[in-house]
Amino acid sequence: MKMRKIVIHTVLAGAVMVLAANSADAQDKVGTTGAQFLEVGVSPRADAMGGAFTAIADDVSAIYYNPAGLVQLENRQVMVSMIDYPADISYSFVGLAMPVSFGGVLGVGYYGLDAGDIEVTTHQHPYGVDGWTFGAKDYALSLSYGRFLTDRFSLGVTVKLIDELYEEERATGWAADVGTQYNTGWRNFKITMLLANFGPDMRFISQDYPLPINFKFGGALDILDGPGHHAILSLEGSHPADNREKYNMGMEYTFRDFASFRAGQRLEHDLGGLSIGGGLRFNLSEKYKARIDYGYQDFDALSEIHRFAMTVDF
Repeated sequence: MKMRKIVIHTVLAGAVMVLAANSADAQDKVGTTGAQFLEVGVSPRADAMGGAFTAIADDVSAIYYNPAGLVQLENRQVMVSMIDYPADISYSFVGLAMPVSFGGVLGVGYYGLDAGDIEVTTHQHPYGVDGWTFGAKDYALSLSYGRFLTDRFSLGVTVKLIDELYEEERATGWAADVGTQYNTGWRNFKITMLLANFGPDMRFISQDYPLPINFKFGGALDILDGPGHHAILSLEGSHPADNREKYNMGMEYTFRDFASFRAGQRLEHDLGGLSIGGGLRFNLSEKYKARIDYGYQDFDALSEIHRFAMTVDF
C-alpha cells in the first residue's frame, strides 16, 4: 500500500508538470522569452556533467536545480560560484541551505548577472561612440523548501523575485519552481521531474514578455559504489517553452571522497557540447568541510566558459 501511494504521488506530480509544460507551443520560439539569465546553471559540478543534475541535486545548488533534492542535506551548506562569460559578462550565485526544526530543508539564493559597460552604436558609428556606454544587469532572490512526503518521495518548491535593469528602465516579476524526486532504492536510482520558471509575464516599459518556462525529467544512478570509489551516471531531458527538446548526460567519478572527475555532453543545444571538470574535498576544521569545483564548457563560436565555486558544509 505504501509503495502504491508513492507511485500515485509520482504519477500525479508528473501529470501536473507535463500539462503545464505542454501549454507552451512545441514549435521553436527562440527569442520569445525574457529573463534568460534564469536558465544559466549556477554549479560548476553540474555544468561539468553537461547540466544533467536535476536527478542528483544533492547539495545547496538544489536551490536552482531541483528543490526536492534539498532533503539530502544533513548539515548547513553555503556555496559561492562565479562564471566567466564571453564579452566581459559575469554571473554570480550565492546559496545557503539548512535543515529546519519543523522538518525539511530551507534554502535561500542570490543570482546576479552583470553585462558590464556596453558601447552604444548608431548608424553613423557602427563600432561605437567614444565614451558613450550603457549597462544591463539582472538579479534574482529565491526562497526554497524541500521535504519528504514519504520515506522515498520528496517535493520541493522555489519562489523567485526577479529584477532586470537596463540603464534607468527596469522590469520586475516573480517565478516558481516545483520539483519532485523519487528514490527507487536500487543503486540509489532516482527519478525526478521539475517545472522551472513558472509565473506571470513581465513588463518592460510597455511590452510584456513571458518567462523561460522549462519542464525537465531526469534519472541518475550509482554505477560504481565500492570502497574508495564512487561513480554516478545522470541523464536528463527538457522541454523549454522557447525551443526544441534538449538532452543532457553526465558522469561523475569520486576517489576516496577526496577528488572528483566529471564529464558531460549536451545534445540539441544551440551552443555548447562537451564539458569537463573536477573538484576537491578537504576539511577546514573539525566542524567545517569544504569543496572546490571547476567546470569547463566548450561554447563553440563564443569560445569557452570557465566556472568556479566553493562550497562549505558546517
